[in-house]
Amino acid sequence: MTPSTVRLKPDAEYGGTAVNRVKLGVVAMALLVTLLPLLPRSVKAQLPDASDDRSAGLQWRFVRIKYHFHTEGTREQQDFYGEPWYIDAPAAEQNLSRRVKTATAIRVEDPIVLTLDDPRLFEHPWIYIVEPGTLKMLDSDVEKLREFLLRGGTATFDDFHGVFEWENLVREMKRVFPDREIVEVPNDHPVFSAFYKIDGYPQVAGLGSFLAGRTWEKGGLVAHLRTIFDDTGRPMVFINWNTDMGDGWEWSNAEEYPSYIKYTSMAYRMGINEIVYALTH
Repeated sequence: MTPSTVRLKPDAEYGGTAVNRVKLGVVAMALLVTLLPLLPRSVKAQLPDASDDRSAGLQWRFVRIKYHFHTEGTREQQDFYGEPWYIDAPAAEQNLSRRVKTATAIRVEDPIVLTLDDPRLFEHPWIYIVEPGTLKMLDSDVEKLREFLLRGGTATFDDFHGVFEWENLVREMKRVFPDREIVEVPNDHPVFSAFYKIDGYPQVAGLGSFLAGRTWEKGGLVAHLRTIFDDTGRPMVFINWNTDMGDGWEWSNAEEYPSYIKYTSMAYRMGINEIVYALTH
């Protein structure tokens, strides 16, 4: 995709002289450096630890998948508001995109929502499916997801918990890959050092669980990162089970929950590692 050309206007169109604007820029930069340590923790979570150009040349966009789900078109009660595929949106993708842009050299484009049958799906290497414990794919969706993954795409599943929701995802992925198994990603896998060095897979507490004084929900006491490998050993999916990275991204700006910042940090670091790995393998 070719980046758009930016044309600078002549000085006269903006008013003032170039010298004056340079002086103002210097003053503004000095003021920013002075005030940066005073920023609230929720804002500092969006800022880079240090500049890093290891990912220069990569391009990424948060692609949220709108999917069919079990309670769709029914009056069955749900434990969340709205449609499950849209949980944590749009704040989660906006905040994660901002963090990827500031912490890495990846060229980040605006988030979008696609369905699995959208022809634009194959223009993007990474997709995000939230709450897959409710996922119910059409046969055509199964075929498209299989093709997307085998052609080198990566799907991240996030924010589902407990045995019941796990079994639903297993059933759906068996439709995609009947002969491939879901396996645990070991702690020494390169995804844990793709950008940040992470010693073990984190359990990111959803905000509701955090406010209740725990990190888990629906009986999902232990967090797992699991995958399905292709024939070359590449992880085609990152299955984030018993953890809620989406909440970690969504609530990273919430000043009223300062103690939640540690989960925001976990979510950003693991999420960025999965993204960088997906873009480079």
